[in-house]
Amino acid sequence: MAKKETMTPRERVTRALNHQVPDRVPIDLGGFQTGIHRGAYAPLLAHLGIADEPVILDPVQQLAKPCETLLERFHVDVRYICTHGPEGFDGRIVTNRRGGRPWHDLTDEFGVVWSMPDDKPLYMDISHNPLAEATLETLADYPWPDGGDPTRFTGVREQALTLRRETPYAVSTGIGGVVYETCWYMRGLERWFMDMIENPAFCEALLDRMLAFWLDYYTAFLGEVGDLIDVVMIGDDLAGQTGPLFAPDFYRRVVKPRQKRLVQHIRSLTSAKIWYHTCGAVASLIPELIDNGIDILNPVQVSAADMDPRRLKAEFGDRLTFWGGAIDTQHVLPIASPEEVWRHVRRNVEAFKPGGGYVFNNVHNIQVGVPPENIVALFDAAYEYGFY
Repeated sequence: MAKKETMTPRERVTRALNHQVPDRVPIDLGGFQTGIHRGAYAPLLAHLGIADEPVILDPVQQLAKPCETLLERFHVDVRYICTHGPEGFDGRIVTNRRGGRPWHDLTDEFGVVWSMPDDKPLYMDISHNPLAEATLETLADYPWPDGGDPTRFTGVREQALTLRRETPYAVSTGIGGVVYETCWYMRGLERWFMDMIENPAFCEALLDRMLAFWLDYYTAFLGEVGDLIDVVMIGDDLAGQTGPLFAPDFYRRVVKPRQKRLVQHIRSLTSAKIWYHTCGAVASLIPELIDNGIDILNPVQVSAADMDPRRLKAEFGDRLTFWGGAIDTQHVLPIASPEEVWRHVRRNVEAFKPGGGYVFNNVHNIQVGVPPENIVALFDAAYEYGFY
């Protein structure tokens, strides 16, 4: 018997997020952690015979904004709304020459400079940390951006209303609420790690400034769209391949209280589900994240330590929706045959989907070098095996 959809995408996502069984597993593609690199996007379009002029969604990660034709081809159930820089912020990319090579440089609102060589345009790395030499005394003098500046939200309610009234899709925000990671972007990772031991007061002061920015941001943003969205995406990477990136005690004492305050603040402003992104072997911190009040975990890095899909579903599936976890993106998706991709997707979907609480996506963004045949296999297998 042919599989048949019986729900709209929004109904499907809503049921999955409420741990109810939808007609099939919802599918996502196109966010800042669930997207596709422009270097993989163009070959995919050529393979499928789809005409589109790529638009860059995120210059740092070099993500393309998938066209509607591709999203429909892959049965994608989610659409995104995003804010933008405030008036007066110059977010243009400038080209400079260093070491005999042209470089593309972008300075973000926090003063962090991101750079990419012209002859290897894969993604942007940090080339300047504006607080590398700051002290606790000079931190207060830094020119912080205004998270609540109303000009950064112009047009977003109209976008959300259009999606809500004129399309059947679930509506999600782009990523925000980066309380922890932006601190080390500004300070430098090595210096930040030294601060955690030698100068924790500086860490706390910087985290407080970052938290204040995001509290103001979400007060204004959700004042515009809080009644129109289904998912709010926030996140900070907390783990690597084998476990947390820093001492769990530091997380519990210093980082978690700030994250929890942000999550609870967002929860007070909207009924949308709260999605949290952290890469890596984060299983030991999942109880802390649930206690913070998150509803959804992404990207569910199944290749990392202690991140087996069946174990995660058994331990946390009644309290957490898993969004991602489709396939090992390091050792399988880029190099396997399409048939192997199908097998891996089937295994992971069957582990995550019982009882709802699962949204399908790759583990993080699809990168350059992934064969288009494998991308097609990834999403076709999700659709085939996702029906209940």
